[in-house]
Amino acid sequence: MSRARSTAGSPALALPMVSPEKAGLCPLRTARMMAVLQSEVDRQRLPGAVVLIARHGKLALFESLGALDPATGTAMTRDAIFRIYSMTKPIVSVAVMMLMEQGKLLLNDPVAKYLPEYATQKVAHMVDGAVQLAAVQQGATIQDLLRHTAGLTYEFMGNGPVQRQYAQSRIGSRERSNAEFSHQLAALPLMFEPGTMWEYGRATDVLGRVVEMVSGQTLGAYLQEHIFKPLDMTDTGFSVPPEHHSRIAEPFARDPEGGLQMRVIDVREAGAMESGGGGLASTARDYARFLQFMVNKGELDGVRLLGSRTVAFMTADHLGDIPVNGGASRDLLPPGHGFGLGFAVRKDLGVASVPGSVGMYFWGGMAGTTFFVDPAEDMFACLMLQAPNQREYYRMLFRDLVYATLLD
Repeated sequence: MSRARSTAGSPALALPMVSPEKAGLCPLRTARMMAVLQSEVDRQRLPGAVVLIARHGKLALFESLGALDPATGTAMTRDAIFRIYSMTKPIVSVAVMMLMEQGKLLLNDPVAKYLPEYATQKVAHMVDGAVQLAAVQQGATIQDLLRHTAGLTYEFMGNGPVQRQYAQSRIGSRERSNAEFSHQLAALPLMFEPGTMWEYGRATDVLGRVVEMVSGQTLGAYLQEHIFKPLDMTDTGFSVPPEHHSRIAEPFARDPEGGLQMRVIDVREAGAMESGGGGLASTARDYARFLQFMVNKGELDGVRLLGSRTVAFMTADHLGDIPVNGGASRDLLPPGHGFGLGFAVRKDLGVASVPGSVGMYFWGGMAGTTFFVDPAEDMFACLMLQAPNQREYYRMLFRDLVYATLLD
């Protein structure tokens, strides 16, 4: 098998490289996609990016453009390292499902079985304009954490009383250990009764702590031994070693549209917290190996980490009739979509404002990275960039451009 040629110091992708047309992609439309992204660079709205599309087990596109670091003008390279933020969640969700397959946990287990601090959680209710706390009727399960129905939120998802408490407690600090974070979060009220509402939040951070309690390892050590090493994801971790600091992609210092630029995490230094919901740094090549493992239903290069039925189970809708909270959560999970165990899942061919097959699954990261897997097309695509304030625009643009390339 031929291998995709890698940039210096970067291991090969282990997928055969073919011309776009041999993977069923229109070469002219593929070139147009790259031209559109280059125009974003030329207009100084996008610092740089790495684009990767694979179909039928073949690499149809793997290119870089723009700057790795706009402050220095260093050119983007295919082996650039990106803060992938919430693209950490699917990986940690796979870790949880591996433990389930080993009989070490059940999805309907209460979270409190592994983390006793969650046994006495309270839920916030608004009564006559004031917040009142009441004991939860039924505690969250591991499945609730995986599908974001545990009643948790993020401090940046709104300005409600619970979100303000998250912010005041600096719940996003990387200075706490995973154990300290878990205790701090458990002491804060829930936004909703577990199992009653989809609200995007810090649930996968809690899952990271569950992995630690069940495995007896730190989250980083567990992922390294059981996922990154078996899948040959050589550049993925919660911090970047000094010898690879020159490969870290950076955003603009100022938002090109004049907004308040989000501060990105410093992956050059290891934080005390290894955030299962958003702490990893990775490369397009490494994440492509994870996505090909998912396309292959739990196996890559002869290494099987999950059973094929488990992958199908993870990428099915797990919300059913559970509603999606309005506001920021609705923006993340638009009509026509549900949520599985670590991934958003497309339920309808239409309804949503972007194309995609029924059964496709996807997610993205706060700094702008995004991916989607389309089993019906035997395809996945990954866009790596660091443009926090423009992330939603590029996520949608990328989806439109990729589907426009398909010929067969």
